[in-house]
Amino acid sequence: MGFLRDFATPLSLLAALNDVAFAQNTATAPGQPRQTGAIGQFEIIGDSGVSAQQLFLGTEDKIYIVDKVEGNPLQIGGHPAWAVEYSLESNTAKPLDIVTNSFCAGGNVMADGTWLNVGGNQAVTYNGEAAESQTGGGPYDDPDGRQSLRTIVPCDDDSCTWKVDGDMTTQRWYPTVEGLEDGSLIILGGCTNGGYVNDAGQDNPTYEFFPSKGDPQTSNILETTLPTNLFPLTWLLPSGKILLQSNRDTALLDYHTGEETPLDNMPDAVRTYPASAGTIMLPLTPANKWTATVLFCGGTNNNDWNPQNVVIVNLAAVTSCQKITPDVSASYEADDPLPQARTMGNLIFLPNGLIFCVGGASTGTAGYGLDNWAIGHSYADDPILTPVMYNPEAPAGQRWSSDGLGASTVPRMYHSTATLVPDGSVIISGSNPNPDYTVGDDVKYPTDYRVERFYPSYYNERRPEPKGLLKEMSYGGPYFDVTLDSDDLFGDITNIEKTKAVIIRTGFATHSMNMGQRYVELETSYSGYNSNNTAILHVSQLQPNPAILTPGPALMFIVVNGVPSVGVQVTVGNGKVGTQDIKDVENLPDSNILRTEAGENGNNSSGSGGSNSDASFSNQPLSIFILAAAILPFLVSRW
Repeated sequence: MGFLRDFATPLSLLAALNDVAFAQNTATAPGQPRQTGAIGQFEIIGDSGVSAQQLFLGTEDKIYIVDKVEGNPLQIGGHPAWAVEYSLESNTAKPLDIVTNSFCAGGNVMADGTWLNVGGNQAVTYNGEAAESQTGGGPYDDPDGRQSLRTIVPCDDDSCTWKVDGDMTTQRWYPTVEGLEDGSLIILGGCTNGGYVNDAGQDNPTYEFFPSKGDPQTSNILETTLPTNLFPLTWLLPSGKILLQSNRDTALLDYHTGEETPLDNMPDAVRTYPASAGTIMLPLTPANKWTATVLFCGGTNNNDWNPQNVVIVNLAAVTSCQKITPDVSASYEADDPLPQARTMGNLIFLPNGLIFCVGGASTGTAGYGLDNWAIGHSYADDPILTPVMYNPEAPAGQRWSSDGLGASTVPRMYHSTATLVPDGSVIISGSNPNPDYTVGDDVKYPTDYRVERFYPSYYNERRPEPKGLLKEMSYGGPYFDVTLDSDDLFGDITNIEKTKAVIIRTGFATHSMNMGQRYVELETSYSGYNSNNTAILHVSQLQPNPAILTPGPALMFIVVNGVPSVGVQVTVGNGKVGTQDIKDVENLPDSNILRTEAGENGNNSSGSGGSNSDASFSNQPLSIFILAAAILPFLVSRW
């Protein structure tokens, strides 16, 4: 191969051949964000129309927001709306009819892209009082939603709407929903009539499935952790078991057999609602062998949850952070504490692997009521306006920082939410610690419709525009190649050594939880070309274990030296609820950066293995033909 001096042309040919081979399976290369913003700052960008008690990203452009039934000025069908579709492109909200009362519902996404919103409250009238009719009518026309299974398939053509897809076997207010390996969902916990905390007279300490697998099963940990067992904290683990944390207790649930294995008690504080710690599963990466560690930060160290006995709003939040790696150890480990005590903080993944903590308060808890000590109706006070960033790869003692982060002007109290969106910014909305639509100059924490965007440090950077991202990701199977040009690598070929491919499911946000949120880094290697600063990133499919990332939609990013591409929505798995296709993982090529030396036949390479040449074609038509002849059978054999 002495006639080779420059791989620029063959690299272009390889990209072209890949384009042909993947024509039916590759996404359009992502471009640049539509706007710029003040780095580290918040910007109010729109009006949600309903308060964002629940929120999820449905398409690359559309966010779906769900509220409780109340007197929102936005109308649909002759009654107040309590759900909208929000466009990121136009920053406008379109009302949707979600039919039944979705107050404090849970939710998650299935393998086929259907989002489930489950449970809620009875039919209500003004100020959240029980309606005379539980089947609709009255000023809000809201049938009882406590057993409802509401579904929507997100779209960008204005054709999608919510529908009630039958009922659960039991009533559930404050349930948690977790995705499973086959793309179905498990629904856990809740109560029948609501209230600040749970009690034995209305407890529903069971779990069931959607699609249904029969009668609900009783959970011992949910049955024994009153009164703070609402919205239990759950994560499907790579082992296939579910980490279940409720009040101060922790267990592993084998949902196939019903067996629960107790783990150590939660130190320092209650983390579940209404203490409402910020919680998140840390990134699953090749470096940690996709081993799950879950982080709990903030909450309240309290044992008496009766508002008649305790002035809840005066309770101090805690700074404590604890983490557990439940497939490895039954014990918690203290992590760096929060810089400021916080309840109701939202923890949101950024594509660069940092975790953004936003919103909440330093005193009180989630919830609202008519108590004379409440702030208006709010059970919390002293909002925290400045966010903080957590770096899971930083040394102990250096993981939290607010450097370069500005303060919001909007208190984000009870019933506020946040989510990552494709351009790498974070959307924050909601806050409504009130029984009904409540506004006015004398209201400290009103019903809030303002939508904010937060601009992370990388936001205004020129973004990578990778070519060859797949629309569908499998569990195991052949790796695929992503092409990065000199601009994508910022003119420095060594940046390919600091490039990663990540998949993020942004989750269903409500009550300081993002149900289903997960960050998975894929295994990669690279072939870099020093002469023109271009590279091919070889990217493995997901590990052959759907418990690492369950089937369904997610966002894929290529991150170069900390700067992410705009995310592309991909389908993980086969797009169907049921057994997923599991394949062997194809080995990646060794990583190499191919370098040019002086002299016609000089060559050198650097990397993790192998030796390759980097030269130019002295006879380009012949060389292209030879390269194409060599590559084409290889491509055909794989795709």
